[in-house]
Amino acid sequence: MTPITFWFDPISPYAYLAFERLPQALEGCSYVVEYRPILFAALLKHWGQLGPAEIAPKRDWTYRQVQWLAREQGSAFALPAAHPFNPLPLLRLLVACGLGGRPNRWQCETVLRHVWCSGAAADDPQRLVELTARLAPPRDPQEAAVKDALRNDTDEAIARGVFGVPTFELPARTAGAAPLRLWGLDALPMLRAAIEGDPWFDTPSWQAPP
Repeated sequence: MTPITFWFDPISPYAYLAFERLPQALEGCSYVVEYRPILFAALLKHWGQLGPAEIAPKRDWTYRQVQWLAREQGSAFALPAAHPFNPLPLLRLLVACGLGGRPNRWQCETVLRHVWCSGAAADDPQRLVELTARLAPPRDPQEAAVKDALRNDTDEAIARGVFGVPTFELPARTAGAAPLRLWGLDALPMLRAAIEGDPWFDTPSWQAPP
């Protein structure tokens, strides 16, 4: 099975839509996914970027587009009552849930749908209490080790060249080559092609772009 690392932050609607679409996009492929929650805001700060919601016309476009995309792919979708919001409690909850900080698909699904399927405030304190009770993490999301793990995973993502979410990472195709990192919901067809061994990824178009 091909291992896929799925770097994501539940603040991103594209991460949610990619998560929902992934099983269908890779139907028939042999793969296993490791879900890695990271802080998107830290990526933006490191790479000197503004978030989509910080640019007014882009914010409007994003909210319109993701609703259309959700309809097209048949995913439940409702914009949260306020966006952007502070995703740290959700990220720490995910880290606290998973073995070694790696949440499973059901845990990720529960958090992502908490944000993108209810229309309520994702960071509402009472909703967070209820979500935590439902997931029953084996560790306290507020403990220092959980916070450090999230910070370390985010730093690792940056060191590996991750600049946005969702990002899919595949192992290097040949010895000495770099892993393949594919960014965005619209990279799902590329992800499938790479898993199926598309030789294009061995050409200069991928290996040495201008």
